[in-house]
Amino acid sequence: MDRMPHLLVVDDDRDIRSLVAQFLTKHGYRVTAARDGAEMMKALEASRVDLIVLDLMLPGEDGLSLCRRLRATSATPIIMLTAMGEETDRIVGLEMGADDYLAKPFSPRELLARIKAVLRRAGAPQTVGEGATALRFEGWSLDLTKRELRSADGVLVQLSAGEYDLLVAFVEHPQRVLTRDQLLDLARGRAAVPFDRSIDVQVSRLRRKIEPDPAEPTLIKTVRGGGYLFTATVTTGG
Repeated sequence: MDRMPHLLVVDDDRDIRSLVAQFLTKHGYRVTAARDGAEMMKALEASRVDLIVLDLMLPGEDGLSLCRRLRATSATPIIMLTAMGEETDRIVGLEMGADDYLAKPFSPRELLARIKAVLRRAGAPQTVGEGATALRFEGWSLDLTKRELRSADGVLVQLSAGEYDLLVAFVEHPQRVLTRDQLLDLARGRAAVPFDRSIDVQVSRLRRKIEPDPAEPTLIKTVRGGGYLFTATVTTGG
């Protein structure tokens, strides 16, 4: 990004907000801090935000509910902060639309690395195929310049950064079985230490957006003991 990225840190712990804001500011980011969902919404209305660091446990509306509400209208990247060892919360956070997670207590440098990785995935130009600017499959159109997915009737479907990267990994390798490790490498670049179900959760979210019947998927098939297979024929266009 050419301009200074604007980060929104939402945590009810004043010490954590202050520490994180100071650390990220020293590393070249503009940081706004909020203590709860109400302050978060005010900050989002006041200015453009490039990434949200969102604590799971907040007074009033919790982080999961806020994440779900944001995803209804926005694709702004979200890194969820969760309690150490609460894998269920991390899985639910990804299901609600978070792009990554970090367990408390965490190192500020680890958070910085996650932020850089998610911003890179969200904003870096993608190139798939010689001169291709769009990929098409089963009536869907994936615009690689705008990072947009549209249905056959032209409806724009919101994708998080993680969902977009996973879909690109699939359409780059159609009709080929990809293991979970391969998908982690292709979609996330090993930017974060994964937990076992992270790819499965992302696939489930993606299926809900592109499959005619997510309960009986035909585009992204599960290969027992192998991984996943993207069955569609992919063509370039645009």
